[in-house]
Amino acid sequence: MPTRLIVFATALVVLVSLVHLLIYRRLVRDVQPRTALRRLGAWSLALLCVVTLAGMTLGRLLGGLGPTAAFAAYTWFGVISVTLMILLPQEIVRLIAAVSRRLRRGSRDLPDPARRLALSRATAAVTTLGAAGASAAGVITALDAPQVRRVKVPIEGLPQAFEGYTIAQISDIHVGPTIKRPFIEALVAQVNGLSPDMVAVTGDLVDGSVPLLGQDVAPLGDLRSRDGTFFCTGNHDFYSGVEPWMAFLEHLGVQVLGNRRVTLRRGDAALDIAGVHDWRSRGPAYGHDLAKALGGQPAGRATVLLAHQPKAIEDAAEKGVDLVLSGHTHGGQIWPFRFVVGLVQPYIEGLHKHRDRTWIYVHPGTGYWGPPMRVGVPSEIALITLTRAGSAQG
Repeated sequence: MPTRLIVFATALVVLVSLVHLLIYRRLVRDVQPRTALRRLGAWSLALLCVVTLAGMTLGRLLGGLGPTAAFAAYTWFGVISVTLMILLPQEIVRLIAAVSRRLRRGSRDLPDPARRLALSRATAAVTTLGAAGASAAGVITALDAPQVRRVKVPIEGLPQAFEGYTIAQISDIHVGPTIKRPFIEALVAQVNGLSPDMVAVTGDLVDGSVPLLGQDVAPLGDLRSRDGTFFCTGNHDFYSGVEPWMAFLEHLGVQVLGNRRVTLRRGDAALDIAGVHDWRSRGPAYGHDLAKALGGQPAGRATVLLAHQPKAIEDAAEKGVDLVLSGHTHGGQIWPFRFVVGLVQPYIEGLHKHRDRTWIYVHPGTGYWGPPMRVGVPSEIALITLTRAGSAQG
């Protein structure tokens, strides 16, 4: 087993166990006297912890029950994640209060037990209701059809022949344990209904191998647009076996832009669509290489770059790319994780102008990763319309 996988699995076990322990302490132990209910709560959370870890890691071994087991496990993981986000501020307040008591005279005097129990029960009730409500809303949002977000991007030097050119961008679908063929079939129908000039798939398409997920992904071959479907790799595509997936997508008629570009023409006018491998990819065959993708490009030609991670924006701006289409961040997926994402990525979601020329659109994701939840961040299909610089932006 690769070292990275061992480290990830160990960290997952420790994290899930600690979160369940915290939930037990705050929502069970602190609000229940030593009764059968308290013991039932302890054993129930212990069982949920084991079942969650098993469902997330072993769901694929359960045959027909695998997707159901994985969905239940990942959903509960989402519930405890939301609960943790509500509990953490409370833990900070508890810590500040404890330190304050120690610094004051009479710090040996403990709070009134009855008052402390009442406060614990009140906060536990608020936490439970808040987590349940946010989780339910998050599941409904994640399972709903992606919304269509229409964005206009003014491009300097865009030929008149490409005025109004439309790109349907989908990203971070994460076909895997809980996202299957029916989702892709519905997505393809929705994208085709937009009648775009081209379709861009900006990485993290899958979480699993071609033999495991090929039939689920196959409907992407039914995408229809004037100039075709283009794909760039994401980090999860590398985890899932990038070479077989690239070959499979090409077989479906999807053009894989691995450090290369294609030129679209309308008479004498030209627009370049380039793509790079994921920012983290390494090696001579699959390393992120924008210079290679743009090699031999005529000066001043309008260019749209497919790059999974927003971190590619600096390199793209230096090389004069007009528009970068990225994903990766999921917009945080479960609020307030977007603030964590902001610590490692230059942009989290939406359209931004970088420096004086280069635009970047960061897609919040068409599917989801892990928990089937999107709290405060709906999934989407972005319909990007290119306009000549000076046109109104919508």
